[in-house]
Amino acid sequence: MKLATFMMPLHPPGRRPAETLAEDREAILLADKLGYVEAYVGEHVTDLAENVTSCLMFLASVAHETENIVLGSGTINMPNSHPAAIAAQVAMLDHMLKGRFIMGISPGGLMSDAEVFGNYQKDRNAIFLESINMVLDIWKGEGPYELKGNFFEVTTKKTMIPEIGQGTILKPYQRPHPPIVVTAVAPHSRGVTEAAKRGWMPISANFLLPEWVASHWKKLVEGKPDARPADWRVAKSIFVADDDKVAERYGRSAEGPYHFYFRQLIRKLVGAASRGNLFKLDPNQPDGEITADSVTRKLVIAGSVNSVVDQLLAFRETTGDFGTLLYACHDWLDPALGRRSMQLMAEQVMPRLNAALRS
Repeated sequence: MKLATFMMPLHPPGRRPAETLAEDREAILLADKLGYVEAYVGEHVTDLAENVTSCLMFLASVAHETENIVLGSGTINMPNSHPAAIAAQVAMLDHMLKGRFIMGISPGGLMSDAEVFGNYQKDRNAIFLESINMVLDIWKGEGPYELKGNFFEVTTKKTMIPEIGQGTILKPYQRPHPPIVVTAVAPHSRGVTEAAKRGWMPISANFLLPEWVASHWKKLVEGKPDARPADWRVAKSIFVADDDKVAERYGRSAEGPYHFYFRQLIRKLVGAASRGNLFKLDPNQPDGEITADSVTRKLVIAGSVNSVVDQLLAFRETTGDFGTLLYACHDWLDPALGRRSMQLMAEQVMPRLNAALRS
């Protein structure tokens, strides 16, 4: 099993963005040094707690300071930008990274982002599909472009000057395009099946119950019968410490950043988006019973090295085999503990976990 990281930490809104953005960059640079194979960064425009407003801009800031780690957009919220802009910016970043890039895409899940960009209560899935199809058509074709859909139009027919290169959009470094992944955030996600039919692979979100994560494998195989576990990435909130008591306090108690993360997430997904189904197996369970205390205990793996290995083995017993474990980054309330957790995860947890899986 490979180890990667998913960067979408929720920071307390009172923290200075200059500090949190520097912290997030440091986490990716550290992941590169520790041998994490991939790092994904999300984006939101209207959220002071999740203040990476452009994942591509953020990844560009670490492109030349990383050496081996593959960087991924996690995700580009396709309805919130124009397909021509996405095609050009992704292609440029792919060249900057010389192909060390994975393109994560989604319809976007933050309702305030949807509202600010004018697609709230519209069919964002339809907008998403038209957008990515246009991006792929741009990369397949040559200028002048004549692409027209229900939501977007891409044309350079009137202004094309082919002999000087005007009117053509840059193609990616990787041909025909970078690998594409989608984040699966729903139980029994039909989107996983549709994505797999197109050769796009899933990332199962870190805030899903293990039973709902397990449902994604069946959906992946429905869309891609020859899928392998190596094709599947699963994100998980994990905190590793040298001491179990420290791990419990930092990883699960109300004073720690993981509890803060789920407190915020429940407010967004349950209180504002009516997505309580993500956090319960019994649909008749009242949403009022979904609390940060209960969810943190269910969804955060925290402990010393041996404890975390045992918890991950138990998690995998429920989910089934998968190829890449994405360590979900959270706010570094205590920077030393945040760094140490990433170090222990790479240097001690993963070797022991893989040895146990081979035995």
